[in-house]
Amino acid sequence: MSLSSRPTFAPPRALLRAAAFVALIGALAPLGGCRNMGDVTGSIGEVNRPLPASDAELRAYADNWGRRYDENPGEKVASINYARALRALTQTKQAVAVMQSAAVKAPKDFDVLGAYGKALADAGQLAQAREVLSHAYTEERPNWSVMSVQGSVADQLGDHAGAQEYYRNALKIAPGEPNVLSNLGLSYALAKQLPQAEQALRQASASPRADVRVRNNLALILALEGKFAEAEQVSRRDMSPESASANVAAIRQMIAQSNSWRDIQALDAKKKKTPPVTPSAADNS
Repeated sequence: MSLSSRPTFAPPRALLRAAAFVALIGALAPLGGCRNMGDVTGSIGEVNRPLPASDAELRAYADNWGRRYDENPGEKVASINYARALRALTQTKQAVAVMQSAAVKAPKDFDVLGAYGKALADAGQLAQAREVLSHAYTEERPNWSVMSVQGSVADQLGDHAGAQEYYRNALKIAPGEPNVLSNLGLSYALAKQLPQAEQALRQASASPRADVRVRNNLALILALEGKFAEAEQVSRRDMSPESASANVAAIRQMIAQSNSWRDIQALDAKKKKTPPVTPSAADNS
């Protein structure tokens, strides 16, 4: 498969997530900021390796595994690695096609089904992703990475309580896993529980295994809470002071232009000013 149709990356990914997230808070549309689906599949060493960080290296990685896939379409390792690269390059339809071929050859292989479900989730085929992922592990052989993707799918379908249950179960298997904590934090935010969201994302960012996506999510939540200076400070860990300032300013502008978000902030402020006289009164506020 050719990579020539790969779209150009114009706006920063953090900014795209911010734009999607601000819209989601009001409309509960498919989750854009929580697309950290995870790529740990099983015990295959060649599959568990991190993807290249740079764009050029990622293209080369995709080309290499694409050639290996073309030599043997549907072969497990080549299919999973090629699909991972395609997903990272936002070529989700191609990734789905690759993993569909592998699933036809190995319909009961957990690694293949997990990768197939992740590709479907990235492509927005949520109902099918939910079905495939439900067959990607058993109680005897649980997979925290797949559970995290199941949570992401549930969040996109508006079931935040169900999503959080998936994340908590994943954390029982992989305590402190920053990618799962990051998804949990964004799920709390979608449920309009910003203090819990901040707590989960702070824990995620404190992990030495946290990457730029986790820190971007923390910065986003801090900005949504009005903690712009701290959000900029977090952003500076991965970008220049000028870029961090511009990133937070853009998020701030999008928040200011979001009627739904202003309504939520106003309601929050009203609740904080009202002293809870009794538990029952607090419940009715």
